[in-house]
Amino acid sequence: MNTPFDPDPIVPPKRGLLGRFRGNFLTGLVVIAPVGLTIWLIWSVVGWIDGLVLPLVPFNYHPDRLIQDLLGLDPLVQINVRGIGVIIFLIFTVFIGWLAKGIIGRSFIRFAESLVERTPVVRSIYSGIKQISETIFAQNERSFETACLIEYPRKGIWAIGFISTEAKGEITEKTNTGGDIMSVFLPTTPNPTSGFLLFVPKRDVIELDMTVEDSAKLVISAGLVYPNSKALENGETPIADLNARD
Repeated sequence: MNTPFDPDPIVPPKRGLLGRFRGNFLTGLVVIAPVGLTIWLIWSVVGWIDGLVLPLVPFNYHPDRLIQDLLGLDPLVQINVRGIGVIIFLIFTVFIGWLAKGIIGRSFIRFAESLVERTPVVRSIYSGIKQISETIFAQNERSFETACLIEYPRKGIWAIGFISTEAKGEITEKTNTGGDIMSVFLPTTPNPTSGFLLFVPKRDVIELDMTVEDSAKLVISAGLVYPNSKALENGETPIADLNARD
Protein backbone atom coordinates (compact mmCIF):
# COMPACT_ATOMS: atom_id res chain seq x y z
CA MET A 1 0.00 0.00 0.00
CA ASN A 2 1.37 3.39 -0.99
CA THR A 3 1.43 6.35 1.40
CA PRO A 4 2.01 10.06 0.69
CA PHE A 5 5.55 9.63 2.04
CA ASP A 6 6.51 6.81 -0.32
CA PRO A 7 8.77 7.87 -3.21
CA ASP A 8 7.27 7.78 -6.66
CA PRO A 9 8.11 4.58 -8.52
CA ILE A 10 10.85 4.99 -11.08
CA VAL A 11 9.56 4.16 -14.52
CA PRO A 12 12.33 3.44 -17.03
CA PRO A 13 12.04 5.78 -19.98
CA LYS A 14 10.94 4.23 -23.23
CA ARG A 15 13.51 4.14 -25.95
CA GLY A 16 12.76 6.20 -28.98
CA LEU A 17 13.08 5.19 -32.58
CA LEU A 18 16.72 6.31 -32.71
CA GLY A 19 17.57 4.33 -29.58
CA ARG A 20 15.99 1.14 -30.95
CA PHE A 21 17.80 1.67 -34.24
CA ARG A 22 21.13 2.05 -32.43
CA GLY A 23 20.53 -1.07 -30.32
CA ASN A 24 19.59 -3.19 -33.34
CA PHE A 25 22.60 -1.87 -35.26
CA LEU A 26 25.05 -2.75 -32.48
CA THR A 27 23.46 -6.18 -32.03
CA GLY A 28 23.75 -6.88 -35.74
CA LEU A 29 27.33 -5.64 -35.73
CA VAL A 30 28.23 -8.07 -32.95
CA VAL A 31 26.75 -10.92 -35.00
CA ILE A 32 28.20 -9.94 -38.39
CA ALA A 33 31.69 -8.71 -37.42
CA PRO A 34 33.17 -12.03 -36.18
CA VAL A 35 31.75 -13.96 -39.14
CA GLY A 36 32.79 -11.35 -41.70
CA LEU A 37 36.31 -10.91 -40.33
CA THR A 38 36.82 -14.67 -40.13
CA ILE A 39 35.73 -15.18 -43.76
CA TRP A 40 37.87 -12.23 -44.90
CA LEU A 41 40.94 -13.52 -43.06
CA ILE A 42 40.59 -17.05 -44.45
CA TRP A 43 39.95 -15.69 -47.95
CA SER A 44 43.03 -13.46 -47.74
CA VAL A 45 45.30 -16.24 -46.43
CA VAL A 46 44.12 -18.65 -49.13
CA GLY A 47 44.75 -16.00 -51.81
CA TRP A 48 48.21 -15.29 -50.39
CA ILE A 49 49.16 -18.97 -50.48
CA ASP A 50 47.78 -19.30 -54.02
CA GLY A 51 49.89 -16.32 -55.09
CA LEU A 52 53.03 -18.02 -53.77
CA VAL A 53 52.38 -21.57 -54.98
CA LEU A 54 50.69 -21.24 -58.38
CA PRO A 55 53.56 -19.32 -60.10
CA LEU A 56 55.80 -22.31 -59.29
CA VAL A 57 53.53 -24.73 -61.18
CA PRO A 58 54.53 -25.29 -64.85
CA PHE A 59 52.20 -23.48 -67.25
CA ASN A 60 51.09 -26.66 -69.03
CA TYR A 61 50.00 -28.14 -65.69
CA HIS A 62 48.46 -24.99 -64.31
CA PRO A 63 45.09 -25.79 -62.64
CA ASP A 64 43.28 -22.99 -64.50
CA ARG A 65 44.54 -24.31 -67.86
CA LEU A 66 43.53 -27.89 -67.01
CA ILE A 67 40.03 -26.75 -66.04
CA GLN A 68 39.72 -24.83 -69.30
CA ASP A 69 40.73 -27.91 -71.30
CA LEU A 70 38.39 -30.12 -69.29
CA LEU A 71 35.40 -27.84 -69.80
CA GLY A 72 36.32 -26.99 -73.38
CA LEU A 73 36.40 -23.25 -72.73
CA ASP A 74 38.08 -20.58 -74.81
CA PRO A 75 41.71 -20.07 -73.66
CA LEU A 76 40.98 -16.34 -73.46
CA VAL A 77 38.44 -16.99 -70.70
CA GLN A 78 40.13 -16.34 -67.36
CA ILE A 79 39.33 -18.79 -64.55
CA ASN A 80 40.51 -18.10 -61.03
CA VAL A 81 39.79 -21.02 -58.71
CA ARG A 82 40.87 -19.92 -55.26
CA GLY A 83 42.21 -22.63 -52.99
CA ILE A 84 44.00 -24.76 -55.60
CA GLY A 85 47.35 -23.44 -54.36
CA VAL A 86 46.45 -24.41 -50.78
CA ILE A 87 45.66 -27.98 -51.87
CA ILE A 88 48.94 -28.21 -53.80
CA PHE A 89 50.83 -26.83 -50.78
CA LEU A 90 49.22 -29.38 -48.42
CA ILE A 91 49.98 -32.31 -50.74
CA PHE A 92 53.56 -31.12 -51.25
CA THR A 93 54.10 -30.63 -47.49
CA VAL A 94 52.74 -34.09 -46.65
CA PHE A 95 54.97 -35.61 -49.36
CA ILE A 96 58.06 -33.84 -48.01
CA GLY A 97 57.20 -34.99 -44.47
CA TRP A 98 56.85 -38.58 -45.69
CA LEU A 99 60.24 -38.39 -47.41
CA ALA A 100 61.90 -36.81 -44.36
CA LYS A 101 60.90 -39.80 -42.21
CA GLY A 102 62.68 -42.27 -44.50
CA ILE A 103 66.35 -43.21 -44.48
CA ILE A 104 67.08 -41.40 -47.75
CA GLY A 105 65.25 -38.28 -46.60
CA ARG A 106 67.08 -38.16 -43.25
CA SER A 107 70.42 -38.64 -44.98
CA PHE A 108 69.67 -35.84 -47.44
CA ILE A 109 68.58 -33.50 -44.64
CA ARG A 110 71.78 -34.18 -42.67
CA PHE A 111 73.85 -33.52 -45.79
CA ALA A 112 72.01 -30.26 -46.53
CA GLU A 113 72.32 -29.09 -42.91
CA SER A 114 76.06 -29.83 -42.95
CA LEU A 115 76.40 -27.53 -45.98
CA VAL A 116 74.37 -24.82 -44.23
CA GLU A 117 76.54 -25.08 -41.11
CA ARG A 118 79.57 -24.10 -43.20
CA THR A 119 77.94 -20.86 -44.39
CA PRO A 120 78.44 -18.10 -41.76
CA VAL A 121 75.39 -15.86 -42.26
CA VAL A 122 72.96 -18.52 -43.46
CA ARG A 123 73.93 -20.74 -40.53
CA SER A 124 72.69 -18.25 -37.95
CA ILE A 125 69.42 -17.56 -39.76
CA TYR A 126 68.68 -21.24 -40.40
CA SER A 127 69.44 -22.29 -36.82
CA GLY A 128 67.14 -19.65 -35.36
CA ILE A 129 64.25 -20.45 -37.71
CA LYS A 130 64.71 -24.18 -37.12
CA GLN A 131 64.57 -23.81 -33.35
CA ILE A 132 61.42 -21.70 -33.56
CA SER A 133 59.76 -24.15 -35.96
CA GLU A 134 60.60 -27.14 -33.81
CA THR A 135 59.26 -25.39 -30.73
CA ILE A 136 55.96 -24.44 -32.39
CA PHE A 137 55.26 -27.46 -34.59
CA ALA A 138 57.01 -30.35 -32.83
CA GLN A 139 54.46 -33.06 -32.07
CA ASN A 140 56.33 -34.49 -29.08
CA GLU A 141 56.52 -31.18 -27.21
CA ARG A 142 53.60 -29.59 -25.39
CA SER A 143 54.04 -25.89 -24.76
CA PHE A 144 51.92 -23.16 -23.25
CA GLU A 145 49.32 -25.53 -21.84
CA THR A 146 48.67 -23.57 -18.66
CA ALA A 147 47.93 -19.93 -17.96
CA CYS A 148 49.07 -18.45 -14.70
CA LEU A 149 49.24 -15.35 -12.53
CA ILE A 150 52.52 -13.88 -11.30
CA GLU A 151 53.30 -10.71 -9.37
CA TYR A 152 54.84 -8.38 -11.93
CA PRO A 153 56.37 -5.78 -12.15
CA ARG A 154 56.24 -5.63 -8.33
CA LYS A 155 54.52 -7.23 -5.36
CA GLY A 156 50.79 -6.62 -5.29
CA ILE A 157 50.42 -6.18 -9.06
CA TRP A 158 49.41 -9.27 -10.99
CA ALA A 159 50.00 -10.20 -14.62
CA ILE A 160 48.87 -13.09 -16.80
CA GLY A 161 51.60 -15.39 -18.09
CA PHE A 162 51.92 -18.74 -19.83
CA ILE A 163 53.91 -21.56 -18.28
CA SER A 164 56.29 -22.97 -20.88
CA THR A 165 58.58 -25.43 -19.10
CA GLU A 166 60.30 -26.12 -15.83
CA ALA A 167 63.72 -24.51 -15.76
CA LYS A 168 66.71 -26.84 -15.78
CA GLY A 169 70.48 -26.85 -15.71
CA GLU A 170 72.43 -23.71 -14.90
CA ILE A 171 69.30 -21.59 -14.39
CA THR A 172 68.14 -23.84 -11.53
CA GLU A 173 71.61 -24.24 -10.04
CA LYS A 174 72.47 -20.55 -9.80
CA THR A 175 69.15 -19.12 -8.66
CA ASN A 176 69.34 -20.79 -5.22
CA THR A 177 65.63 -20.32 -4.47
CA GLY A 178 65.30 -23.57 -2.55
CA GLY A 179 62.65 -24.89 -4.93
CA ASP A 180 61.67 -25.46 -8.51
CA ILE A 181 61.89 -22.65 -11.07
CA MET A 182 59.28 -22.21 -13.80
CA SER A 183 59.86 -20.64 -17.21
CA VAL A 184 56.97 -18.20 -17.72
CA PHE A 185 56.29 -16.23 -20.88
CA LEU A 186 54.74 -12.86 -20.04
CA PRO A 187 52.89 -11.51 -23.12
CA THR A 188 52.38 -7.83 -23.89
CA THR A 189 49.10 -6.08 -24.74
CA PRO A 190 47.66 -5.98 -27.38
CA ASN A 191 50.31 -8.07 -29.20
CA PRO A 192 50.77 -11.34 -27.29
CA THR A 193 53.45 -12.59 -29.69
CA SER A 194 55.96 -10.28 -28.00
CA GLY A 195 56.77 -10.34 -24.32
CA PHE A 196 59.30 -11.34 -21.70
CA LEU A 197 60.78 -14.64 -20.55
CA LEU A 198 60.74 -14.78 -16.74
CA PHE A 199 62.14 -17.43 -14.42
CA VAL A 200 59.81 -17.50 -11.43
CA PRO A 201 59.88 -19.72 -8.32
CA LYS A 202 57.14 -22.32 -8.59
CA ARG A 203 55.67 -21.28 -5.25
CA ASP A 204 55.03 -17.78 -6.65
CA VAL A 205 53.15 -19.05 -9.71
CA ILE A 206 49.36 -19.35 -9.47
CA GLU A 207 47.90 -21.61 -12.14
CA LEU A 208 44.57 -20.55 -13.65
CA ASP A 209 41.61 -22.73 -14.60
CA MET A 210 40.92 -20.73 -17.78
CA THR A 211 42.40 -22.03 -21.01
CA VAL A 212 45.38 -20.49 -22.78
CA GLU A 213 43.03 -19.30 -25.54
CA ASP A 214 40.78 -17.47 -23.08
CA SER A 215 43.81 -15.95 -21.36
CA ALA A 216 45.16 -14.75 -24.72
CA LYS A 217 41.80 -13.12 -25.49
CA LEU A 218 41.96 -11.34 -22.14
CA VAL A 219 45.46 -10.05 -22.90
CA ILE A 220 44.68 -8.98 -26.47
CA SER A 221 41.51 -7.12 -25.45
CA ALA A 222 43.30 -5.32 -22.57
CA GLY A 223 40.93 -6.89 -20.06
CA LEU A 224 37.70 -6.21 -21.93
CA VAL A 225 36.94 -9.78 -23.05
CA TYR A 226 36.64 -12.35 -20.27
CA PRO A 227 36.19 -16.10 -20.77
CA ASN A 228 32.76 -17.06 -22.07
CA SER A 229 32.22 -19.45 -19.19
CA LYS A 230 32.29 -16.59 -16.71
CA ALA A 231 29.80 -14.59 -18.75
CA LEU A 232 27.45 -17.55 -19.02
CA GLU A 233 27.62 -18.17 -15.29
CA ASN A 234 26.45 -14.61 -14.71
CA GLY A 235 23.72 -14.93 -17.32
CA GLU A 236 25.33 -12.37 -19.61
CA THR A 237 26.01 -12.39 -23.32
CA PRO A 238 27.60 -9.71 -25.47
CA ILE A 239 24.34 -9.14 -27.37
CA ALA A 240 22.28 -8.87 -24.19
CA ASP A 241 24.82 -6.47 -22.74
CA LEU A 242 24.56 -4.21 -25.79
CA ASN A 243 20.78 -4.14 -25.55
CA ALA A 244 20.98 -3.39 -21.85
CA ARG A 245 23.03 -0.28 -22.53
CA ASP A 246 20.14 1.23 -24.41
